[in-house]
Amino acid sequence: MDNSGDYKHLPNHGAPATTPSALIAAQQANSSDKMRRTGPVPPKEDLASLFECPVCFDYVLPPIIQCSSGHLICQNCKPKLNSCPTCRGPLGNIRNLAMEKVASTIFFPCRFSQNGCGQRLLHTEKPDHEEICEYRPYSCPCPGTVCKWHGPLESVLSHLINQHKSVTSLQGEDIVFLATDIHLPGACDWVMMQTCFNCNFLLVLEKQEKHEAHQQFFAVVQLIGTRKQAEQFLYRLELNGHGRRLLWEATPRSIHEGVSAAIQNNDCLVFETSMAHMFSENGNLGINVTISKRRP
Repeated sequence: MDNSGDYKHLPNHGAPATTPSALIAAQQANSSDKMRRTGPVPPKEDLASLFECPVCFDYVLPPIIQCSSGHLICQNCKPKLNSCPTCRGPLGNIRNLAMEKVASTIFFPCRFSQNGCGQRLLHTEKPDHEEICEYRPYSCPCPGTVCKWHGPLESVLSHLINQHKSVTSLQGEDIVFLATDIHLPGACDWVMMQTCFNCNFLLVLEKQEKHEAHQQFFAVVQLIGTRKQAEQFLYRLELNGHGRRLLWEATPRSIHEGVSAAIQNNDCLVFETSMAHMFSENGNLGINVTISKRRP
């Protein structure tokens, strides 16, 4: 007898039948109950807010010091305070090693994120990045002045035009800048702005007394722009006169870097006072400045 078509329905003693929809509903209920017990896990970006200093709102980074009640304070603000700004309790030198371990796993926003920087970095990477961050406010690029101006890159040019009217402005890729009265005693500086390739460059010529009675001239070209933009160009400085020629060629520096490092490392056109007089006429020194674009 073929029993392949016979099905026997065994009795289910007291247990209701479980349908697929009922299983799904049970799983969702279990998941909701688990979320109520544990809560959602916050992303590490949200954890960074736990490290905000209550005084300056910058991040408290290792080594992390807390007060006796556990409140954090950053290393820059702590020396300026006599008590905890949160609980008014005494400030000690208690290290919070647990928070230091947590901090080592978190990516913190750059200090200049409000200016547009989207970088998130480990706390060990933050100082080096922020030192060269293109969104860091720019300083006035004019040397030898007491100007304390700081602002965004797009405001540098208008600042120079409105506040430093003595800066000479020339147009073209190949120009001659005339530095006058180079024989004057003491430290001096001359600044010229050159416009070409829809960009603005600054030639800075400085006379410094490196050693007693030993003066030197330093000439360098900067771009009013970022380091990445500066890498697209080359500049050439040339002194000509009396059958002699002195030549220097390099990549412009961004005004973000300034000229101090270039002068300190002699990474610019350097010449002695005697040589300057050799190329000058009536105390005036002409410098040929040529800007060119790098070939791709």
